[in-house]
Amino acid sequence: MTAAVTALSPAVSNALPTMRVLVVEDQTRLAEAVAQGLRREGMAVDVTFDGREALGRVGLTSYDVVVLDRDLPGMHGDQVCRAIVAGHAHARVLMLTAASTIADRVDGLELGADDYLPKPFEFAELVARVRALGRRSVVAVPPRLESGDLMLDSSRHVAFRGDRRLALTPKEFALLEYLLAADGRVVSAEELLAHVWDEAADPFTSTIKTTIGRLRAKLGEPPVIETLREVGYRI
Repeated sequence: MTAAVTALSPAVSNALPTMRVLVVEDQTRLAEAVAQGLRREGMAVDVTFDGREALGRVGLTSYDVVVLDRDLPGMHGDQVCRAIVAGHAHARVLMLTAASTIADRVDGLELGADDYLPKPFEFAELVARVRALGRRSVVAVPPRLESGDLMLDSSRHVAFRGDRRLALTPKEFALLEYLLAADGRVVSAEELLAHVWDEAADPFTSTIKTTIGRLRAKLGEPPVIETLREVGYRI
């Protein structure tokens, strides 16, 4: 079988707040590879291998983008796409298929898909298309976010405190980006779980507090992240 992803390398980030993505693909290795790559790009990614389960998840979770394979068990990808569109879901749909003729692409778009990508594909192109769809479903933020002497540049994927470059993990970077994009608004732990983490995160653990603690340590003094007890966090 021809590999569907011909290159799995980091892509250049565009200026978007962290996105929640659902990958629906019955080829397990491909689905996990795509999910892992998108997570490295700072996205929160859930995975399912079944069309019917995918539709159930879209009904429960506010996804920004659904990466949807056409040939799925349980429910065909075409039916899933129709149902997402008919239900006026928040999510944008990027349809994947091994068929690459113009007629196949037209069929996919006529189903209501927002974009269409034939296999095999370059991973950098997949990331670019997901981010482009994300711009339609979330409010774009400036590529450069600042608060005091703290600066984060999403396009270059770098952050500085004063003249000191911060060595952040992808999750720490995404968390800092989300808090900065909130522009002083208090962000609850539930909101952070929904947008910065994915289903792999256990809501009953201290994962957010732990990551906030590591981020605070790297940011240094004076503190810039404020905790409002039983409410949330803000910069």
